[in-house]
This record gives sequence, C-alpha cells and structure tokens, in this order.
Amino acid sequence: MHVSSVDDALTTEDLWSLMRRRVPPIVSEYFRGGADDEITLKGNVKAFQQTVLNACGATRVDNLNTTSQVLGHQLAVPWYITPVGSLRTLHPRAEAVAARVAGHFGTVMGLSTLSGTPMEEVAAASSSPCWFQLYLCGGRDTAIRGIHRAREAGFSALLLTIDTGVSGQRRLHERMKPLEAMRSRQGLSTRDTIGWFAKRLQLTPQMATRLPWLVEFWRDQGVMEFVNVIDANGHPMPFTDIGRQLAQSAITWADLQWIREAWGPERPIIVKGVHCADDASRAEDAGAQGVIWSNHGGRQMDRVPPSLHIVQTEMPKLKESKLTFLMDGGIRSGTDILIALSYGVQAVGIGRAMAAGLGAGGEEGLIRTFTILKEGLERAMRLTGVSSIAEVQALGDELRRPSLLHGDSHLPPFVY
Repeated sequence: MHVSSVDDALTTEDLWSLMRRRVPPIVSEYFRGGADDEITLKGNVKAFQQTVLNACGATRVDNLNTTSQVLGHQLAVPWYITPVGSLRTLHPRAEAVAARVAGHFGTVMGLSTLSGTPMEEVAAASSSPCWFQLYLCGGRDTAIRGIHRAREAGFSALLLTIDTGVSGQRRLHERMKPLEAMRSRQGLSTRDTIGWFAKRLQLTPQMATRLPWLVEFWRDQGVMEFVNVIDANGHPMPFTDIGRQLAQSAITWADLQWIREAWGPERPIIVKGVHCADDASRAEDAGAQGVIWSNHGGRQMDRVPPSLHIVQTEMPKLKESKLTFLMDGGIRSGTDILIALSYGVQAVGIGRAMAAGLGAGGEEGLIRTFTILKEGLERAMRLTGVSSIAEVQALGDELRRPSLLHGDSHLPPFVY
C-alpha cells in the first residue's frame, strides 16, 4: 500500500517511496545507488534484518534514557546525521534544514564538503553541535582554508573519510549522465549546445510529473557550486566530476599531521570509512579521537562486509583502545539502532533515511524520519526490557540470540 503523505508514513521505507515519487530519478538515483552489483549495499540492510533479538517478558520500563555521550557531546538520541553530499538537490537549502532538525532532536549534523549550503548557515541553523567532513578537493591550501572556516563557524569535530581514493562505480546513475544534465550551457560550442538541449528533452517525462520539485529546484539556485570548497581566488568549486576530484585528493595517513595542526589539538578528529582494526589503530596513533566503521553505504567498493559485520568482527580486537566508536550503513529503523548499540558503538550515522525524509517533504519529512526512528528505538527498548543506551551497550550479546533460520527468503523485499 502506497502512502500519500509524510504524515501517513509509518516506516522510513514509506518516506523513501514518497521521495522517489517527488524527486526525479536522475536526482534520487544519486542517493539510492551502490557500487557495482550492489551486494554490499543490500548486505548492509540484510545484516540487520537477519539479527535476532532476545525479548524479555513481564517487564515494565517507565522511564527511558536515550542519551549517549560522544566526544564530549551529550546526544539526546543515539544517532547523528552522517555527511551526505549534494543534499540541496533534494530540497532548497537542505543542509541547513537538516541541521535545524538535528538541533531540534538534540543531536549532531554532519556536513559534507560536497554541499551546496554555506557552512556558516548550516552551523547557525542548529542548536546542537555540527561536524564538518573534509575532502581535500582543490589541494592542501584549499583544504586548510576550509578547516579554518569550519573552526570559525563553530564546528566542533572534523571528519576525515579514508575510503574515497577513487569514486566507486554506481552504474545506473553513470548511465543517466547526470553531469551532462546539470552543467550550464554557458561557453558551449554550437554542437555541444545542441547536445545540451537534447539531454534536457530526454529528461522532460520525469520532470513533467514532478513539477513541485522542479519549481523549488530552480527557485533555489544553489546546486551548481560547492560553496564550501573555495580556491585561492575566492571562487567556489563548480558542480563537476567528483570522481576525478576524489582521486586527486585522497587522504593518506601522512596528511593527518598537517590536518591536525590546522584544526588544532583541542578539537576532535574522527576517521570515517574504517573497515578493519588495523586502520582504527593507525587512526588512533595518528591522533584521531574516534572512528566510524563504515563501507560508505556500499557506494565505494562492492563485496566488502556489511558495516554491522565489520563492527561485530573488528571492534573486539580493540578492547584497550581509547577511541570513540561509531558506525553507519544499513540503518533503517529504531530496532536497527538498538542492534548496533548492542555491539558497543556510541551512536550511529543516518544517511539514506535522512535523505528519504528531506526528499519526501523537507523539514517536515526529516522530522518524520527522526520521529519514526525514535519511536521505534523506544519501543524496541521497552520490549527487550532495557531503560537506557548504557544498559543496551552493557548487556551486549545478552540482547541477541543466534538465528536458526537459513537463507533470506523470510526477509522483507529490499527497498533501499
């Protein structure tokens, strides 16, 4: 059954369906797609679906405490908005909208370098801390300018993503040729201008059925430049081939020293895209305070383990570590959040479910996403007989039991 409005959505999958109906495929596919055969993308979700919980009967939990401590921040809910690029294609000034909702729920907004809303506006929109995720687009000097700007805007932590040495191949979106559709016709030759018009004519059917989005998109006038990547001449980076930019600006362990110097010793650095205990240890040795176990939502390298399995196998190897552990990938419900926390992470990143809410209905849609997650988490906590996030983490394995079901035919269809 299709839902007809944000208010009717009972799951984040409902919001995803609304987003797909409101936003044209050439845009929504950027947020949906995974690398290669999308095995890891689907595995992220299935890893949670295949986890079995241990519900306790005859228990009554009157007072729930959903707060979690993360790097000096007290989050009112144990999740944060993980950095996602190009959110402004979903909704006008979407990064600032997301920051406002994050503040309303008492949690952190993570802002991507590849965003269309100025970081100062994003930080000002939230009543809670914000984190800035740094790509080295444009080189070291450009990155240092971005780091100093983030400090001045009040961002409290810096996220460094280490799994983007080259952009993963997301085949369906590549075949749509989104960069051809997004580029300006200014400066094109006559032949290229004809091709520019032809590309837009091809998009007419999907745009004609999504006029509200189209009107908002053109009124917003903010998606053709990445305004948080400023070159030496004060010009923002154009909306261009991100894969080439990432390949030219991949972070190495040697970069952490000058990044730390630019960011300052008093503010935390979080390394994102960690797959193994060895990389987590190297991050700690290089001065990071936290790591995010993440396979980039299955968007970078296919055939790597689901994020939940990375947490399950790698975190136990780091019992002596002082790192703060976070994770993202595959979170679609409040029950998923409880499962992740039971492995000991302090909080989880919300990416695609956040995009679903923004795309479905902007601020109202994202509030609905967070409400669904919060209600689902609280319900799961009550049914398993736990009253706080600290208790979930302390009980750990006791909250789960081995699944005796084989295969995945019993699982619901994969939606996103």
